[in-house]
Amino acid sequence: MRKYFIIISVWIFTLSSFAQTKTDRMAWWKEAKFGLFIHWGVFSVPAGYLNGKPVHGDICDFSEWIMFNAKIPMAKYQSYAKQFNPVKFDADDWVKIAKEAGMKYIIITAKHHDGFAMFCSKVSKWNICDASSPFGRDPLKDLAVACTKYGMKLGFYYSQAQDWNNGGSVWGSYDGITLKSGSKWDVAQEFSMDNYIDQIAVPQIRELLKNYGDDIPSIIWWDTAFNMNQNRAEKIYKAVQQIKPGIIMNNRLGGDYNGDTETPEGFIPSKGYEGRDWETCMTMNDSWGYRLDDNNWKSTETLIRNLCDIASKGGNYLLNVGPTSEGQIPQPSIDRMAEIGKWLHVNGEAIYGSGPTKFGDEAGNFSSTEKDSKGKPKFIPSWVWRCTTKPGKIYLMIFQWPANHKFELSGLQSKVTKAYLLADGKILEAKQIASGVTITLPEYAPDKYVSIVCLEI
Repeated sequence: MRKYFIIISVWIFTLSSFAQTKTDRMAWWKEAKFGLFIHWGVFSVPAGYLNGKPVHGDICDFSEWIMFNAKIPMAKYQSYAKQFNPVKFDADDWVKIAKEAGMKYIIITAKHHDGFAMFCSKVSKWNICDASSPFGRDPLKDLAVACTKYGMKLGFYYSQAQDWNNGGSVWGSYDGITLKSGSKWDVAQEFSMDNYIDQIAVPQIRELLKNYGDDIPSIIWWDTAFNMNQNRAEKIYKAVQQIKPGIIMNNRLGGDYNGDTETPEGFIPSKGYEGRDWETCMTMNDSWGYRLDDNNWKSTETLIRNLCDIASKGGNYLLNVGPTSEGQIPQPSIDRMAEIGKWLHVNGEAIYGSGPTKFGDEAGNFSSTEKDSKGKPKFIPSWVWRCTTKPGKIYLMIFQWPANHKFELSGLQSKVTKAYLLADGKILEAKQIASGVTITLPEYAPDKYVSIVCLEI
């Protein structure tokens, strides 16, 4: 019996040690809550247009998909590199913009589906240093230096499966339920997928993991694992573990590798993901990469409320910008980020390092009659208030200021010892009632976007 007790004890210790290790390496990410996504590459040259006309696609209208959507031959698409000269790119400015917005990490497209490496690669000449781009230097190195300088975490997006110029997979059509096999449109694209993994993907991933410092990248962000079987994914996973075993990876590698984070794209899950770390990635307008005619900007109010909604459900918000081919972040993006930063300067205590709500129904409920596109009960969101938590504190994020200046929080059993506004520290009256607590608010909301009441319990 003693022998079995020792074996079981070692097994339990091993599991607890693994869990602690994951907790430790995810700690900064869970604290951060807010990051910047950057979609940048050769696709910013055509900016969604071909021969003076806008290009649209069955899967998406994103500008970074123009080669796929317009079925542009490799030789023609690669000629865009000659026009890709981001002379206005300033890594310091980019990082300062993100920092002033209250963002804690940056993820940039090191290689998107067009296969163009935004770094100096010895693996393929289809990269910013060797593909006839007048720029001729590695912007990821500039960003690495700037991120280190300003205390910003830096991660790399890498399209491990799709690569339309180096022989990777091609996504097919999608009818909303089934992903169908894709076909290449240029004979020059014909290449063994396994050779691509061995000769391009794995060696480039090694470059990205080795060439930018011990702490960079902090995250590898995979995407579209089409045709990524277990064997192909395992080769990539092993390469990462050999070089940076503690790095954070998302759930899009493929081959049944779940990664560290769920990645809802363009939407906020109704209730979050119980038991999983997660991150909503979202554009500020419609396209991820820069698109000439995309002016459908989300309002600052919407972006801040999204951040509150996501934090209240235990997630992170990865908000995207698409710089121009000259290396400039569009001004509407900069303006919104500056406004978010001002709001976080006052209210960040309720976001950074916070835990999810103790309540839940404030986000909305599933309809008993309406169905969504998959035939499941439709979630009907409510945009009145949200809640985050920290030990001994509850943060009430109020979107709609009550006309009677009373906020009733039902279901709170703990005693409220203090209630006040984060905006100015004003002490509020909090009266315990049978159903919870009622807080008396000032006549006017202190913030035009979201006002936050802190309850100490």
